[in-house]
Order: sequence, then structure tokens, then C-alpha cells
Amino acid sequence: MDQQTQTELEAAAFRRLIKHLQENTDVQNIDLMNLAGFCRNCLSKWYLAAAEEKQIDMNYDEAREYVYGMPYSEWKDKYQTGPKQ
Repeated sequence: MDQQTQTELEAAAFRRLIKHLQENTDVQNIDLMNLAGFCRNCLSKWYLAAAEEKQIDMNYDEAREYVYGMPYSEWKDKYQTGPKQ
């Protein structure tokens, strides 16, 4: 497989993961962290790091909004259960 095709497949898989997490708001970040060792916030940080590597102007809030599909504060108010941090 050539590098371009591999990159396109990886990007498609990442977009599918993001969509899946946006659609399954009942899955809490703490549950993801305990089970998989990463959460939506980790994905946001990785996305931001990738943008920084490409010298793309982005901040953490913008990266989280991409991953969460809305501003983080809005997602937290709507979907986070337990103590609100």
C-alpha cells in the first residue's frame, strides 16, 4: 500500500472514531480512560499536537470542539455525569 492511501485510510478511521464518540455521549471520558487508556481530551491533545507539527494555528479549545462536536462546556453540561470538573 502506498503512503498516500495509508494516510487516507488512517484519516477515515480517525473521523469514524470521532463520529462514534460524538454519537455515544453516554460513554464518559473516565470510562474510556479506565478501559482504553485514552479519552476525548487525549484525542483533542493529539489533534492539537498534529496541528502544531504542521504549524497550523489552533488552540486546545478548538481541538476539543472538533473532537466533541461542540464546545466542551456545552458537552459537559449536556452529557457529563458525576462531578463536573
